[in-house]
Amino acid sequence: MSIKTGLLKLVDNFFGRFLTSCLPPPNSLIPGSLSSILLIRPGGIGDALLLSMTVAALHKYFRDATIDVLAEKRNARAFALMPGIREVFTYDDPSDLCTILRRRYDIAVDTEQWHRLSAVVCRLVRSSIKVGFDTNERRRMFTHPIPYLPDQFESESFFNLLGPLGIADDFLTNNDLLIVPEAAQQKVASILSDIKQLPLLALFPAASIQEKRWDPRKFREFVWWCNENELQVVILGGKHDRALGEYVAARNALNLAGLTSLEESAAVMEKAAIVVSGDSGMLHLAFCLDRPTVSIFGPSNDIKWAPRGSKHIIVKRGLSCSPCSRFGNTPKCLKGVQCLQEISVEEVIAATEALLARNMQGNRF
Repeated sequence: MSIKTGLLKLVDNFFGRFLTSCLPPPNSLIPGSLSSILLIRPGGIGDALLLSMTVAALHKYFRDATIDVLAEKRNARAFALMPGIREVFTYDDPSDLCTILRRRYDIAVDTEQWHRLSAVVCRLVRSSIKVGFDTNERRRMFTHPIPYLPDQFESESFFNLLGPLGIADDFLTNNDLLIVPEAAQQKVASILSDIKQLPLLALFPAASIQEKRWDPRKFREFVWWCNENELQVVILGGKHDRALGEYVAARNALNLAGLTSLEESAAVMEKAAIVVSGDSGMLHLAFCLDRPTVSIFGPSNDIKWAPRGSKHIIVKRGLSCSPCSRFGNTPKCLKGVQCLQEISVEEVIAATEALLARNMQGNRF
């Protein structure tokens, strides 16, 4: 967790709690038609990507309505991949926040699950309908507080926020949720032009916190197995993951960590037969791109965060103490994160072989 993120959580716990307790609840005024929508989404890239089903549904059901997003600088790039969004603002930019507070919307939807400051912003936005999760004092800030289920797939939880609008949940699908820019596709095609060995496997060995990181030595051993079995591995990650990528690659994989943008990472995934990752934003990116995944889970709740469907295999140990991560917080583990680190390379290899076998049998990936 970054110092900035930790400070925001501290401010939220005190200042956010005070404001949500003191501000009066809003009045509910149902507009005659829905022509302007604001989605509020603080946090990381993963949650932003899992919101894409909700964005797609709004765009489908209210084709003529404008959809704006109030995000953070760290996750704003994710919304550039989603069709139907007019503008993206960041609430950690004071000028952007002032712009949002000056505008008027028919509905404002706060998609944050727990923290309170985004609920305060939603309360201050000039809108007739205010929707958000009722997980704590934040419920007072909404005209339509919505129950949050801790053991429901997160994309479905986000979709529940559309309940007051009468949108049916039969829309839930991850087909055509994201559009990768042509420029990113062309750059990646150039980067991968010398790769002749197929199929391609995209690997993300990093994670937002240490407790979600599988042992790099095991990732490295997995890459060796891929190399021996004629699987070309491309490693993805941010600039701070560059050294980790070099270690895992060990001259047997192409390390693109720190060299590709989010859009370009998506373009790599589009070419991959399988994406292998722990619980991360990159895993959610693969799911939203409809790519098959092998996901390695430890303290995180796989029911809530892991991709689902026949294209996805979850590898987990399932100890009595896991999952222990709730509402985005992972407690300090006194057992060395056994639930994650006891997962063997052989288990991840077996899951990868199973997905490859499904592909060979003619399943459409």
